[in-house]
Amino acid sequence: MSSVEPSADGALVLFSGGQDSTACLAWALDRYERVETVGFDYGQRHIVEMEARQAVRSAMIARFPAWAARLGEDHVIDIRGFGAVAESALTADREIEMTQRGLPSTFVPGRNLVFLTYAAALADRRGLTALVGGMCETDFSGYPDCRRDTLDALQTALNLGMDRDFRVETPLMWLTKAQTWALASRLGGEALVEITIADSHTCYRGERGERHAWGHGCGTCPACALRAAGYEAWSAAGRPEQMA
Repeated sequence: MSSVEPSADGALVLFSGGQDSTACLAWALDRYERVETVGFDYGQRHIVEMEARQAVRSAMIARFPAWAARLGEDHVIDIRGFGAVAESALTADREIEMTQRGLPSTFVPGRNLVFLTYAAALADRRGLTALVGGMCETDFSGYPDCRRDTLDALQTALNLGMDRDFRVETPLMWLTKAQTWALASRLGGEALVEITIADSHTCYRGERGERHAWGHGCGTCPACALRAAGYEAWSAAGRPEQMA
């Protein structure tokens, strides 16, 4: 398991309860003495992820005593009004397909910008300086608000607008999904891999019925496809803790 000298600075993890945010939560707990989590209810169809958040947090507390001592409050912010405005296949009964813009219909315009703005306001009140998110532009669906240059611009705007020195940290930005599985293994061993498989939720359709080798989900939506392919690549490589 990974272990580094923890920073006294606090971190706020944007925690959806999915695979990526689970890895980010473990990453933050390995590095910061005080970690809090925030989740957003934006009217998402896969609202089951809000239950997964608590399942993952509880499992981490039970399995990792050192991390449990660092894990602080969880916050849930109701922004369903935003979800109604930014209607997509994640917030309305629409097919998951490519749109004329060349983006999947699951794209919620400005979602990460809104999430991080709310998170920064919360972090300001809680005295936390690191905002940790699972955004990635390696294995991703092409969302423009997942790109590092977008987040760099937003970080600048947040710090100017709030007169703070926030850091938007994206530990998965340049990792493939296979490398994200390896990161989980390196941070928390088989225990964290099992928590990710059993308790996290990534499926856009919110399906929790069948458990696949990589976890629960419909197996066909873009989120499931990325997760499954990453798990298969990691497994084929022998489930290492490091992947090139």
